[in-house]
Amino acid sequence: MNNQKIGFIGAGNMARSLIGGLISSGIKSNHLFAADPNEEIRNALTRDFSIQTFAENQQLVESCDVIVFSVKPQALKEVATALKAKDSALYITIAAGIPSESLNNWLGGNKAIVRAMPNTPSLVLSGASGLFANSGVSEKQKEISESILRAVGMAVWVKTETELDAVTALSGSGPAYFFMVLEAMEKAGEELGLPADTARLLAIQTGFGATKLALEIDEDPASLRKKVTSPGGTTEQAIKTFEELGLVNIFSKAMKAAHNRAGQLAKELGK
Repeated sequence: MNNQKIGFIGAGNMARSLIGGLISSGIKSNHLFAADPNEEIRNALTRDFSIQTFAENQQLVESCDVIVFSVKPQALKEVATALKAKDSALYITIAAGIPSESLNNWLGGNKAIVRAMPNTPSLVLSGASGLFANSGVSEKQKEISESILRAVGMAVWVKTETELDAVTALSGSGPAYFFMVLEAMEKAGEELGLPADTARLLAIQTGFGATKLALEIDEDPASLRKKVTSPGGTTEQAIKTFEELGLVNIFSKAMKAAHNRAGQLAKELGK
């Protein structure tokens, strides 16, 4: 990947994180490019990362081997159809909900396209991304795509594009679920008498520690939960209450709703 010239169309927070992650992983700044109509954003990227930027998207396409679309989903059709796309390039889109077939058509057909579904922890290099490649993507291009997304966290491939809807429901939307749990724990801590700042700090650190433990110990979450849940203890009482209130079923229904909405958006945005 070191010899590839990688360009980002749209230079918002996610593109900025990917650029920073790629440079940290050893990619030279003169191999990275960005196009954005906002002069202030372009100047900030040049100042912070010493990369070349463009006001016009076509200039970037002509300079790069890999083009990453990091624009809002609603803007992707207009951006893509305005380009004179190169057949030899790899196109990666992180615009949620747009089917690869739609993007391929907008680019003129017969293009190598990878859809990526990163999540917001990518902004702190701790993301989780799902990837899908269309039939035009070579093995080398798959490796390049994975390396780009791994610059901001972990990346996994799915076999069918419809699986990206499940990725969206799980890891794409997932950070919001955890934030909601943190909110609830913080509020409950306050109700039990803790100062608000103490309750928040304890909730956040507990979430971080539990996740780190799950990542570093080779055991499934159910086993880890049971180790914390002593018979007759305080944790057991809390877990019983969660089970009586149907917490697992609530999560199932919520994620199915997110999954269904992802499918609807794909139909709406891909027209």
